[in-house]
Amino acid sequence: MNIDGVLPFARILLEKVVHSGDIAIDCTAGNGHDTLFLAKRVGENGRVYAFDIQEQAIEKTKKRIQEHEVEEQVTLLHQSHDRLTDCIPEDHQGKVKGAIFNLGYLPGGDKEIVTKPDSTLSSIEQLFRMLDSGGIIVLVIYHGHEQGKLEKTAVLHYAEQLNQEKAHVLKYEFINQKNNPPFIIAIEKR
Repeated sequence: MNIDGVLPFARILLEKVVHSGDIAIDCTAGNGHDTLFLAKRVGENGRVYAFDIQEQAIEKTKKRIQEHEVEEQVTLLHQSHDRLTDCIPEDHQGKVKGAIFNLGYLPGGDKEIVTKPDSTLSSIEQLFRMLDSGGIIVLVIYHGHEQGKLEKTAVLHYAEQLNQEKAHVLKYEFINQKNNPPFIIAIEKR
């Protein structure tokens, strides 16, 4: 396939804005794949903050970043992503270049523990204030479960209402696939 899949496209967007020495945030650490990707992007002089409410996710992410020897530039936070303002140092707020969410549940984890619309929207609002001009928030939206459908609706409504003079908003999705394929909402601060 020549068209980029959803997850590769999410990384393409982040590669455009996250570079050595930058600040980035993984709002849903999960199994640590995006945390590792961001840690490699920011390098030794950058910082990645990775959030997750599940101890299992924090442990998996910790193991992954240790295996790749990038733990020095990562701060793992066993917190909800809606605690961004409380957890990100003030001197890094306003300097965030990129952030990513994988909304839904932890792959291989408890499918009853899912991201929720209220905390996700609160987190997006906090992140938008923390973004540097040109910074991007990437939301990968998995909506094949009941809570995911509610979150999808809330995030789409929120994103569609963002002032075009303050943000560029992109929706990237495959429209002929079965079983509610994930899609991306990307928000770039102008």
